[in-house]
Amino acid sequence: MSRQGSTLCTVLPALGLVLNMAYPEAAVAQTPQTRTTYEVVDAPSCTNNKGETVRYIERSSGRSGIAAGMAIRDGNGNPVIYRSNYAATPPEFQSFIDRHECAHHQTGDVDRPLPPRNGAEYMMNESISDCVAILRMRDEDGYNRAAFSKVAAALRHEMSNIGFPEISISSRISNIDNCYTKYGSPQDFVIGILEQRGLL
Repeated sequence: MSRQGSTLCTVLPALGLVLNMAYPEAAVAQTPQTRTTYEVVDAPSCTNNKGETVRYIERSSGRSGIAAGMAIRDGNGNPVIYRSNYAATPPEFQSFIDRHECAHHQTGDVDRPLPPRNGAEYMMNESISDCVAILRMRDEDGYNRAAFSKVAAALRHEMSNIGFPEISISSRISNIDNCYTKYGSPQDFVIGILEQRGLL
């Protein structure tokens, strides 16, 4: 089976379960009623598909107590990731947000037209970014099965606090687990996506 076909086989089952459910563009964290403050982790390295270095920029915006990341180009056309309210979520989830947003740069999402929110292409982009994120955590940060469980638990907690239904939470975690278990290096996975999109 081709790398492209293998990629689609991984993410499509998860998409079928969550297609019509809200799926946040940026990861979210605890509600203000149960807010705990965490130390903010250092940002990982990030280079986009064009070889440009992606800068991380801290900013306190959006809803208080909600951690979020956003991958875009700034007003000067430079690739950036905005990190908002990271102290509101555990370090494992901060690391996941960073790598998820970096993946949008790595796979060329940032320079492609934004698909309709919660449509099939949008959901595919989110699932791919989740996959790249967990592969990087596994290979670059040495996340073993126990550490993966911490990421999954943090993700479940944060999504549950925001009000996502269990089917949406469990399908997202299942997709991430499938990526963690079945795929090789994050570099090979990204190359497969870029080839699929005609960006190589």
